[in-house]
Amino acid sequence: MMKVTRSPIPLKTVVVLVLGLLFSIATALSEDTYEFRGRVLQPDGKSFRDVLVTVFLQSATTPFTTRTLAGGNGKFKFKKLREGMYTLIIAVPLWGEMRRTIEIGPSFADAKGRVEETFYLEERYTRDDKYTISASQLTVPDRALREYGKAADRLENHEVSRAIEHLERAVELAPQFAAAWNYLGTISYHAGDYRQAEEYFREALEQDADAYWPLVNLGGALLSQQREEEAVPVNERAVQARPGDALAHSQLGQCYFSLRRLEDAERHLKQAKALDPRHFSFPQLVLAELYQQRRDDPALIHELEEFLEYHPDSDRAPKITERLNRIRARTSPGQ
Repeated sequence: MMKVTRSPIPLKTVVVLVLGLLFSIATALSEDTYEFRGRVLQPDGKSFRDVLVTVFLQSATTPFTTRTLAGGNGKFKFKKLREGMYTLIIAVPLWGEMRRTIEIGPSFADAKGRVEETFYLEERYTRDDKYTISASQLTVPDRALREYGKAADRLENHEVSRAIEHLERAVELAPQFAAAWNYLGTISYHAGDYRQAEEYFREALEQDADAYWPLVNLGGALLSQQREEEAVPVNERAVQARPGDALAHSQLGQCYFSLRRLEDAERHLKQAKALDPRHFSFPQLVLAELYQQRRDDPALIHELEEFLEYHPDSDRAPKITERLNRIRARTSPGQ
């Protein structure tokens, strides 16, 4: 690794701080709960009729997941949510899927603790598209599928240890059950056990080599262990497999940044922001350090301002604000 002499923070440290922040957030969640109200519409503003719109909500920092169905008017809601960042997944059969990071907290909620947002779902595929499931996954028995479903129910109630028990039963019943291995991996990742998470993700890929989520999650686990050179080809594969996934671009950009491939890093981090400006991996913070390296104060200021705009409730917001004020003072006319 080339030594950096002008950086205020080592490049590897920046990436580790960003990734480690996701785990630290999980330990500092507010006990206050909120309600998220959303609406799913077509690009022309019309609601989806005679089609099942499923909405999933997954915590970006803890092993929590829940789901609901949108009504005929496209409206849906989730109650009793803890403060934090979530991945909202909207799936419409024969139309498309949208993934967006949402943040639940006091800055976004009204006086009654409600956060509201409308989503316009662009068509991503047509009725002619084909979907395939590997033969191994088709052999997963119903008993294992039921255990998987019970695990999801446990996580909805924040019963992590019980969820793990159900997932372990699922893979005992069906060792080929890649989704269950991946689920175990995400739980380990959220707990900060990146080595164990890596093992689970690799097992999932062993059972289903074409599975996407174990692939991109493996890239994240390697990155969190500061094994960027190993993580690069994994995250490159993830970007190639799903160029519309912000997580893959963000992780690849962070790998490139640590390896001082700054132009490549900038391109992928910007793409992550374009796909999901509020993404829980905080591409703005890595871009800020990149522009610090280039001594590009206007770009650095922009990234820090954008971070504060999207994440005002972050525990890092006060320090980011202080840093931003120092940079502004240093670069203002007459200073």
